[in-house]
Amino acid sequence: MIAITGASGHLGKATLEFLLTKTNPESIVAIVRDPQKLTDFAGKGVAVRQGDYTDQASFVTSLAGVDTLLLISSAVLGDERVNQHNNVINAAKEAGVKHIFYTSAPNPSLESSFSPAIDHFRTENLILESGLTYTIFRNNLYLDLLPMVIGDAAQSGKLYYPAGDGKTSFVLRTDIAEGLANALTSEGHENKVYDIGSTTAWSFSDIVASLSSAQKTVEYIDIPGSAYEAELVKHLPPVVAKIYAGMAEGIKKNEFNVPSSTLKELLGREPVSLDAYLKSVA
Repeated sequence: MIAITGASGHLGKATLEFLLTKTNPESIVAIVRDPQKLTDFAGKGVAVRQGDYTDQASFVTSLAGVDTLLLISSAVLGDERVNQHNNVINAAKEAGVKHIFYTSAPNPSLESSFSPAIDHFRTENLILESGLTYTIFRNNLYLDLLPMVIGDAAQSGKLYYPAGDGKTSFVLRTDIAEGLANALTSEGHENKVYDIGSTTAWSFSDIVASLSSAQKTVEYIDIPGSAYEAELVKHLPPVVAKIYAGMAEGIKKNEFNVPSSTLKELLGREPVSLDAYLKSVA
């Protein structure tokens, strides 16, 4: 059986939908803190079980009979996040899970500008130390985030962002979900670390070029990171503002510039491109 944690989140639900096209619902376990959020999947035959990242014992129970586990990273940050992941990893070992998949980030390290990547680095090490067979998906930044970053640039003609000339292999979340479902239901992924993103990488100059039209040219203006964070703090909690500022700094340092053919191979097609995505949301 295949189990997915965080199954009521955007990535979890999308992965479940793709899994239902590839395997019997009776072989799928959706683990969620509140099972009421997945009554629609329960109605399709998926086993919906309760599990809380903070409660290792609950996961031991919810993982009964599971061979393969997709650990979708927790939404909290720092030590709390790593401790939650450790609970799931330990529960997987205790429950007899054979293979763990994990959703990580590009270039995770203790020196990452993007603080969540530090948590992913620590979690990857816990998985390696666990002795479990693993597959790590180092998912790049979602194309789905771009509307928030772009704002009204297409109308105003100005896109202010502190990413310099850095590039990112942006990827659509549903493409990741489909790739995960394909990997979870196929062989040959044992003890592999995959960079998951587009086959190319794009700068913010590429983004404004895609936004521009015959009627309006959009200009990219590279602003100081400190100014960007100061503006974010006006609208977001400081800890969240720091994460977004760190993401921009990571883009500037090319920490997300990781073009790869892996997702293309898993999908059997090219992932959705920057230009196609921006046209679809215009």
